Amino acid sequence: MLKYFIAIIVLSFACSTDDVLVENNASNDMSEPTKNDMKSPTVPQDGGDTDVSISKDMVAAKDVDDNPDVKTPPPTVLRFVVIGDQGTGSQNQYDVGISMGQVCTALGGCDFGLLLGDNFYQSGVSSVDDEMFNTHFAMPYSPLDFPFYVVLGNHDLGGDGAGFDLDRNKANYQIDYSNVNPKWQMPNVYYSFDAGPVFFAALDTTDIFFKGDSAQERDIPAWAAASTAPWKIAFGHHPYISNGKHGNAGDYDGLEFIPVVNGEDIEEFVSNHICGKYDFYLAGHDHSRQDLVAKCGTEFIVSGAGAKTTEIKGSNPNHFQSDQVGFLLMEATPTTMKIQFYDKDGVLEHTRMVNR
Repeated sequence: MLKYFIAIIVLSFACSTDDVLVENNASNDMSEPTKNDMKSPTVPQDGGDTDVSISKDMVAAKDVDDNPDVKTPPPTVLRFVVIGDQGTGSQNQYDVGISMGQVCTALGGCDFGLLLGDNFYQSGVSSVDDEMFNTHFAMPYSPLDFPFYVVLGNHDLGGDGAGFDLDRNKANYQIDYSNVNPKWQMPNVYYSFDAGPVFFAALDTTDIFFKGDSAQERDIPAWAAASTAPWKIAFGHHPYISNGKHGNAGDYDGLEFIPVVNGEDIEEFVSNHICGKYDFYLAGHDHSRQDLVAKCGTEFIVSGAGAKTTEIKGSNPNHFQSDQVGFLLMEATPTTMKIQFYDKDGVLEHTRMVNR
């Protein structure tokens, strides 16, 4: 118990020195997003073991054996964008929203987005009616006609990022907002859903960080084992490996010998329940974009530059990394996963294909 008390004091001090937010100079006359034609999956209200399904036909046509001139069309592509640490209400956040819309339109449309946490700096929202839902979400992403699936970050739970709020009200406000705006999908603090050839598991990594993860320890690996989807993707806020400011789990912020705040529980959870069980783990927390070399049977990607950036200084092997604002776009078929990083102006900077 003493080590957790000391860790919370250290973490609170560390968070107090976090990055200064970019001033919000976004235009005030931006309209709110339309709710027409939004995909709004049915969300069962059954606690942590929550499954969200979206309807999308991803089945390719069968070969026509009796007509050699008829060729099988290419499989339908599931396309989605991924950003984290975006909740600033800054011009950068608005610019990324515009660019995501332009890129998605050029590619034929995106199906949804993933938000990797730190949705509302500096300490989350104060109610389901908090104006930040408008200025930090609805307005920046008004150019987009698809929903976002959301997880919590440490800044969403109060304490200026220390990451704990004993009554969890701040988490509940974000869950309840799912009933207000269908563009925001967060049925629980952790949950799962299927989309085309991909099974997704959304994690509450702040709970894991403070060792409150017994339910996730039970469900996350069980979900992976039960799924027959060609691809399995887990996404959460805290990274397992990262070349950014916070660094690798188990040695966050160079605090290897300070329990809890060093991310030892994140390291243990991912090693035991994500490695080799999920094909990809997507995270933010570090405000950069990184396509890291696979480790322990899983691909690790950081996309935490949705509005602001911090330095890259680690040495994990990587295919690409950038300390500039931008976003990740992924395209999935039953046999391929395409990874693409764009800058905030919508310029493609990196692409890599992972094959089944």
